[in-house]
Amino acid sequence: MLIRRGPLLAVTALLIGGIVSAVSADTGNWTPHKYTFNFMGFTTTYSCEGLEDKLKVLLQMNGAGPEVRDIHVNAPCDRGLGRPDKLAFAYLTFSTLQPGSAADASPGEWRHVALAPRHPYQFDYGDCELIEQFRDKVLPLFATRNLKNNVTCIPHQDSGSNFRLSYDVFGTPAAKKP
Repeated sequence: MLIRRGPLLAVTALLIGGIVSAVSADTGNWTPHKYTFNFMGFTTTYSCEGLEDKLKVLLQMNGAGPEVRDIHVNAPCDRGLGRPDKLAFAYLTFSTLQPGSAADASPGEWRHVALAPRHPYQFDYGDCELIEQFRDKVLPLFATRNLKNNVTCIPHQDSGSNFRLSYDVFGTPAAKKP
């Protein structure tokens, strides 16, 4: 009986290589970021607290961390508490998990994120410009793939604006249910 080992060895090597790359793709390294987010909106204005809350939700959804307590958003109140400001800004301090392996690598996984009016419930049509600016300015700091971008913001109009943004982001594994 004649056994051809060449193709068998090649297939075995491909399978082992795939397993090794799958294992290394499930780890990552935390990269710290400090960013000043300048919001320039025509349709919606935010108070400092409102801008802070929305940005915290976006950072948490995208897996910033490694712990929720490691996310810091500070929007100084130039006009006073609770008063909307057309030129609102916030200082963001957070870390993102970037795929890769190192001695101190952390476990990670690709998770799907979807943003649309009322999904999650904190966002509505008036947040279109905020979503657009987060996508352009902050999202590139995260490891993402499979971006589906359908964001159309019409200044001064809630009715014509709409956003549907979805992608996969690399972050900490979700808690496993028993």
